[in-house]
Amino acid sequence: MKKDKDKGYTDEPLGDVRVIDDYLPSLEDLVFKEDNIKVTLGLSRRSVDFFKYEAKKHGTQYQKMIRRLLDLYAARHQHE
Repeated sequence: MKKDKDKGYTDEPLGDVRVIDDYLPSLEDLVFKEDNIKVTLGLSRRSVDFFKYEAKKHGTQYQKMIRRLLDLYAARHQHE
């Protein structure tokens, strides 16, 4: 449909249209749950301040960034 400034949408043909399969994951597949455990960890103020600053810049939580960093480090060195 083509939009006409004064009339709204017109009934012009759309052209060659094809239906595609739904490729989006289900809502259940979007909920990524890790098997997390709670730990108490002493970190330097400088490190925490850094992650808090970066997390705020990127709209996330600093704990998630630290967790992801540790997960990536562990995965990288797990099979050495």
